[in-house]
Amino acid sequence: MSERPGPSGWFDAPWLRAFFAAVQFLTRIPVPGGSTRDPALFVQDLRRGLMWFPIVGAGIGAVTACALWGFWQVLPFPVAVLAALAFEAILTGAFHEDAVADFCDAFGGGWTRDDVLRILKDSRVGSFGVMGLGLAVALRASGLFALGSFWPAAVALAVSGALGRLAVVALMAWVPPVAAREGLSQDVGQDASWATVAWATLLITPVLVFAARYDAVALASAALSLAVFIIWLRSYLIRRIGGVTGDCLGFAAYVGIVITTLAFARLH
Repeated sequence: MSERPGPSGWFDAPWLRAFFAAVQFLTRIPVPGGSTRDPALFVQDLRRGLMWFPIVGAGIGAVTACALWGFWQVLPFPVAVLAALAFEAILTGAFHEDAVADFCDAFGGGWTRDDVLRILKDSRVGSFGVMGLGLAVALRASGLFALGSFWPAAVALAVSGALGRLAVVALMAWVPPVAAREGLSQDVGQDASWATVAWATLLITPVLVFAARYDAVALASAALSLAVFIIWLRSYLIRRIGGVTGDCLGFAAYVGIVITTLAFARLH
């Protein structure tokens, strides 16, 4: 049997390669073997790494919370929130924000299926994209402003990061990818299943338990609202384009983050 190329030793564990593939895909954080990984092998690792998406999302939220704490030492809380969100955009390469802009441009400006798919491929951002992304970021920032202090915002950042990426995995498991298009939904998403969703949920159980102890009603509201959103988005995507694309998945992630943040901000 031939040996798999790449880093040896502890990094060769399949589950660890899958975890690092998820980190490499969702962030700009350097990972072992990331710059030298064969693209085909990376796709294989990422297929196994889908279950890690929510826990990586929670980690992104936790790192953003640390940035928020640092900025809060020298800035008023609302300004610190905006600075932390800017830091997160750098950390992730504005990955999901870009998808929100593309989604709004395509579905706002495209009348036919072909129009929508053509606009999704266009790297330029139009008025629908600017407005949609601006409102999405504003809603998220407003929710964090409403929480008023560091610890409530930190909980919301970690939980929303986890549930937003769980929405991605659920949508991949439930909606087929649009045929003949390259990207996450086609190369990786077709391997997602409800078992993947179950494993992903299990991995973030400590985050969910902590959130439930902090505010069970907010967590339940977020989960219910997110489920309704995914049901609606599935129906909408199938009707408009017959499946899901990578930009649709990124849009789902960011809306999931916004929904969860607003759920935790509801009584503040």
